[in-house]
Amino acid sequence: MDGVVLITGVMAAGKSTVAQALAERLPRAAHVRGDVFRRMIVSGRADYAPGSGAGDAGSGAEDRLRLRYGLSAATADAYAQAGYTAVVQDVVLGENLRTYVGLVRTRPLYVVVLAPRADAVAAREAARAKTGYGAWTVEELDHELRSATPRIGLWLDSSELDVARTVDAILAGREQARVA
Repeated sequence: MDGVVLITGVMAAGKSTVAQALAERLPRAAHVRGDVFRRMIVSGRADYAPGSGAGDAGSGAEDRLRLRYGLSAATADAYAQAGYTAVVQDVVLGENLRTYVGLVRTRPLYVVVLAPRADAVAAREAARAKTGYGAWTVEELDHELRSATPRIGLWLDSSELDVARTVDAILAGREQARVA
């Protein structure tokens, strides 16, 4: 795989671990962590939460989310232009997935949606040191993924897959993952 690979899914779907493992398997790759751009905002940050967005004009959460996506897409493009495969991982759900695809200029562009079952995500969330879920529940975010996210790219139910097998499935399904 070359160009840009976006790995998305709900929190605790395995995006960070899988993106790192995929980048390590490629000959020249960079791991672009979308959440880094959110954390760079020191003050005035409005995190995206249930009910935020266009209907919540005062929070600015939608603007911050667009900024984060734009920065990660531009960073991915810069790495790709320098000859690296940029493996981006972030939570990009709903129509934001289509929007993100439009932000990336590099071709080829691959989209991988990690879609483990909600019970598998809940178990992973309970077992990890960091907490991804606060305002959201696993079920709410899973519903957003499955009901509002366009079915583009490669969707993987990674509930029963370990990291190596998930990366194998991504590499084997790269043509299905290619969206542009």
